[in-house]
Amino acid sequence: MVTRNEEKSRYEIFVEDKLGGFAEYRERGDNVIFTHTEIDDAFAGRGLGSKLAKGAIADVVERGKTIVPLCPFIAAYLRKHPEHDAHVRWPQGQ
Repeated sequence: MVTRNEEKSRYEIFVEDKLGGFAEYRERGDNVIFTHTEIDDAFAGRGLGSKLAKGAIADVVERGKTIVPLCPFIAAYLRKHPEHDAHVRWPQGQ
């Protein structure tokens, strides 16, 4: 399950009770700027990154915010999922 940890400005995904990974963000007005995504090596190969991206993006869309993908992982996920295009503001040069 993906949760938004506002205190740490990141979305987190847990495997049982262990943090499997996180996607850091900054909120600026209506923009949620994703800056970094990391999955613990112990959980590599389980699709956690995609689950994390999917959950984080769904939350941003549900809150009516705009996604700004500075993080290469989130950007790659969004390129594979054009159904979110209406909610994305691509940085210049991407």
